Amino acid sequence: MSLSILNLQPELLENDIVKLIPLEENHFEVLYKVASDPLIWEQHPKKDRYKIEVFKPFFDAAIDAKTAFLILDKKNNEIMGTTRYYDYNPEESSVAIGFTFIGRKFWGGAYNQSVKKLLLDYAFQNVTSVFFHVGSENIRSQKAVLKLGASKTREMNFPDNETGIPHYEYELKK
Repeated sequence: MSLSILNLQPELLENDIVKLIPLEENHFEVLYKVASDPLIWEQHPKKDRYKIEVFKPFFDAAIDAKTAFLILDKKNNEIMGTTRYYDYNPEESSVAIGFTFIGRKFWGGAYNQSVKKLLLDYAFQNVTSVFFHVGSENIRSQKAVLKLGASKTREMNFPDNETGIPHYEYELKK
């Protein structure tokens, strides 16, 4: 059986609303400008990620993963946030989408759903399941993944170990 391999960081994913480009080191300042809003992180397990010393390791991990994207408003190229793929498992035909945040200016509209649809459509060319791991207190994100049609599959720690943070895992099947 041959497995198709998913390129986890294509050069460009876009639709009418947003475009995703590979996250690069030189995006730090512009992305941190969005991330420095404490209200973005109020329901997130890392509530102090708006602080530069907490955001920097998050950003560095995204760069090191080589699977992260900068999210841009297609209309004017304004920086909206970031997202990435992780936990790609070709044998299980699955990948996870997460580590996503979007500036408050873009909340409540079609932006988050548009970003996720781009990522899902691309992933489903090569996998049959996509997972989302959402902090147990992050009601906004839980509602957002349910709107996508995902189902809650389990409660877990994330990372999946005894020192992880309580999360819910959601799955969306092709």
